[in-house]
Amino acid sequence: MTKAQVVIIGGGVMGVSLLYYLAKSGWKDIILVEKNDLTHGSTWHAAGLCTHFAHNPTIQELRATSVRLYRDILPAEFGETCGFHPSGAMRITRNPDRMDEFAHVAGLSDFTGYPLEILTPGRIAELHPLAKLDGLIGGIYEPDDGHVDPTLATNAMAKIARNNGALIKRYNPVRSIRRDKNHWVVETEQEEICTTHIVNSAGTWGWEIGQMMGLNIPVVPVLHQYLVTDTVPDVAKRIDSGLAELPIIRDPEESWYVRQERGGLILGPYEKDAQVWSPDGVPPEFGAELLPPDLDRVEHIIEAAMARIPALGSGGIKSVINGPITFTPDGNPLIGPAHGLDNAWLLTGSSMGVMEGGGAGWFLAHWMTNGAPPMDALAIDSRRFGKWADRGYRIEKAGECFGLQFGVHYPFEERPAGRNKRQSPLHNLMLERGAVMGAAFGWERPNWFSNTTADRGMESFRRTNWFDAVANEVTTTTSGVALADLSVFSKFEITGPDTRKFIGSLGSNTTPPTGRIGLIHALTPAGGTCSEFTVAMLDEEHAYLTSAAAAEAIDLDSLVHHQDATRLTVEISNQTEELAVIGIMGPKSRDVLRKLTEDDLDNRTFPWLAVRSIKLGGIDVRALRVSFIGELGWELHVPVEKVRDLFFLLEDSGKEFDIGLYGAYAANSMRLEKAYRSWGVDLTTERTPIESGMGYLVKTDGREFIGREAMLEHHETGVAWDMVLLDIDAGEIDPFYSHSVWQGERPIGIVTSGAYGHRTNKTLALAYLRDPSARSDLSVSILGSKRGATISAEAPFDPANNLLKT
Repeated sequence: MTKAQVVIIGGGVMGVSLLYYLAKSGWKDIILVEKNDLTHGSTWHAAGLCTHFAHNPTIQELRATSVRLYRDILPAEFGETCGFHPSGAMRITRNPDRMDEFAHVAGLSDFTGYPLEILTPGRIAELHPLAKLDGLIGGIYEPDDGHVDPTLATNAMAKIARNNGALIKRYNPVRSIRRDKNHWVVETEQEEICTTHIVNSAGTWGWEIGQMMGLNIPVVPVLHQYLVTDTVPDVAKRIDSGLAELPIIRDPEESWYVRQERGGLILGPYEKDAQVWSPDGVPPEFGAELLPPDLDRVEHIIEAAMARIPALGSGGIKSVINGPITFTPDGNPLIGPAHGLDNAWLLTGSSMGVMEGGGAGWFLAHWMTNGAPPMDALAIDSRRFGKWADRGYRIEKAGECFGLQFGVHYPFEERPAGRNKRQSPLHNLMLERGAVMGAAFGWERPNWFSNTTADRGMESFRRTNWFDAVANEVTTTTSGVALADLSVFSKFEITGPDTRKFIGSLGSNTTPPTGRIGLIHALTPAGGTCSEFTVAMLDEEHAYLTSAAAAEAIDLDSLVHHQDATRLTVEISNQTEELAVIGIMGPKSRDVLRKLTEDDLDNRTFPWLAVRSIKLGGIDVRALRVSFIGELGWELHVPVEKVRDLFFLLEDSGKEFDIGLYGAYAANSMRLEKAYRSWGVDLTTERTPIESGMGYLVKTDGREFIGREAMLEHHETGVAWDMVLLDIDAGEIDPFYSHSVWQGERPIGIVTSGAYGHRTNKTLALAYLRDPSARSDLSVSILGSKRGATISAEAPFDPANNLLKT
C-alpha cells in the first residue's frame, strides 16, 4: 500500500493549485489523483476570466491572488507565459441600484488595495469604443483584471509542484474511500493509498467523492454556454493599428460578458432559468466532453449583447462551448475542514474555478499548514451548510445562483429558493403576527414584523422600508416589554466529571462559577476567534453552551476537537433541535414573569448573568438572565414541545403591559448601541479577541489554551488592529458592512457591521482600524460619499449597564 501525507482528489485548477502551494511549503509525500487528465471536467473549457470585483474581502483576495499567480509568479518560476492577458475589465449598467453596488465594492477595494474606478458613460466609451451607450448611466472599471489560458496555468503549477517532489497520477479514478484508525485509505484503479490528509478537489465530481467520504456536499453542475466568433473586422482593425486589447465588458442587467479572443470575441450569457445537469452523479465516462449547443435558451441574451456591441454580429459563430460548471447554494466555493471528519478537507464547488483557483489553493494550503485560515473564512468555510442542505435544496439554490449570477447583491439580501428547511416550533405563530422571515443556517427566523401584507420587504443599499417597523419594535422593547423567538441559537450540553476542566481550557476566558454565565472565545492556533460560547454552568458536571445559529457545525467541531486534544472525560450533546428559546426583554419583563411564577426573580437571588431553573405557569424553564440588546431581560430555554405553551402564557401575561415582538434587525440595532460584537461579522478567525475589544474577557495568567501564545505574540509585534465603535454623520444612508474608514485621504479601516440606533438616534458602526493610532479626522465611505465619524469612548446606550442590573 502506498503511503502519503496528503491525497488530493481532482486535477482541475483548484486541486493543482493546492498541490503547488503545499509542495512549495515543504510538504512531503503529496499525491494528486485524477480520473482523466489534468483540467478535464470544467477547467479546460473555462473562458479564463480573472477579476478583482467582489463584495467580500476574502473572496476578493482569492481572486487577486489568482491574478498575481497567473500574471507574475508562475511565468517567473516556470520560465514561460501562462497566457495571461492584462486587458482590464468593466461592468456597465442602466440601474441606479447597480451603481450603488459598484460604489460599495469600490469603497471596499479602497481599503483592500485594489482600487476600482467608477465610470461615467463618456469614460465607458473611451475604454470600450465598440460599446453603444444607449440608456447607460455608468459602470465600474477593474484595471488589473484580465483573462488566462486555464490549461497553461494548470500545467505550469503541475510542473513546478512535480519539481518540488509532488506526484500526479492521471487516469486513476477513485473507487472508494474509508477511514482506517488514524488514516484515510483511498482505493484507486491503480492502487490503495494510505494517507493522513484527504482533500476533495473533484469539482464536477465533488458530490460523488463527498459521498465516498460520508459527506453530503451541496454542489450541483449547471450548464453554461459561451460563443466564440470568427474574426470581427472592428477587432482586427484595432490589432492592425497596434491598439491595446479591449477590456472585458459585462452587462449585469442583460446578463452577459464579452471578451476579446485574438481577432474575434467571446460572448458568455447567463440565462435566468438555469439548466441543472446530472445532480445525482456525473456519468463516469465524462471527461473532456461538451454538451450539444442549445442557443435557443440564450437567444434573447445574445440579441441584447449584439445591440450593445453591434460588432458581435459581424463575426459569425466559430464555436459554441456548452459544459458544466459547479455551483454551491450561495455561489461561493467550499474551502476548509469537512465537518465531523479528521484531516478531511474540501476545495471544491467554485463556479469561478479559474478566477478563484490560484487563490483557493493558497488559502487552503495556509490553513492546512498553520491550523488556521489566512483570512476570515466564513464566506467560504465548507461548514456553512448542514445536513439540511439536501438534494432539493442544493438543486433549487444552484439554479437560483446561476440565474442571479449577475443579480444585484443587496445587503441583508434574502433570496426565496430553498427556504423553510428548518423551522422553530413558533414559526407559524410568528408568521401570524406579521414576521418577515430571513434564513440563518437553514433556519427561518423573524427579521422584522410588518403590519401590512402590501410590501413585506424592499432591498436597497439605502434606507429600506423596514426602518420604521424596526423603530417601533425598539420602542416597544425599551419602553415596555417584547418577546423574540431565539430558537435558532446553536445549543450544546457538556456533561461529565471533567466538565469544569473542559470549559476552563476551551478558550481565552475562565469557567464561570456554578449558577453563573460567562462568555468564552475559543481560538484558532493563530490566536483568532474561532467560536464564541455563552456558557451557563448548571452544576460542576453540567455546562450549557449557546452560540450563533450559523456557527453550529463549526462550534461542534471546536468542541469535539477540544475533547480529542485534552482527553477529558465529558460527553458533548448537540441540543440545537431539541430546545427552543424565547427572549423576553424590556423594563417590564420581570413584571410579566412574576405573574407566572412563585420563584424569586429579584436581583439578590437572580442577578444579571445568572442561570436558574424556574417554573413559569407550571412549565420547567432554564432561565438565563442575559441580554444581547442591553435591556433587562431573560432567555427562556425549554424543550421544543413546551415552547408554544410558554409563548401563549407570556403573551397573555404581558397583555396589560402591551407586550410586543422584535426581530433580528431590531436586535442588531440595539446591540450596536451597546457596542456588542457579533460572531461571524465582528468576531472572526482573522482577529484576536484583544483586537476585537474583548480583552477584558481574556485571562492568560496560569492558563493554557489553544492560540494563547500566538495571540500574545501578535500583540507584542505591533501589528495588531483595533476595533472601535464609530458615531457617523450619515444622514439617511445607514451603514451595513465593508465600508472603508479613512483618516484624511488615507484608508485605515473597515466597517464590519452598522445600523441606525433608534434609542440613541445615532448612526453606529463597528470597525477595525489597522492603524490604531488613527483617532481623529475620520470618515466612513458609504456608497462613494465620505461621512464624518468619531470614535465613541463608551457604549452610547446605558454604558454603566444599569438597566441590565436593575
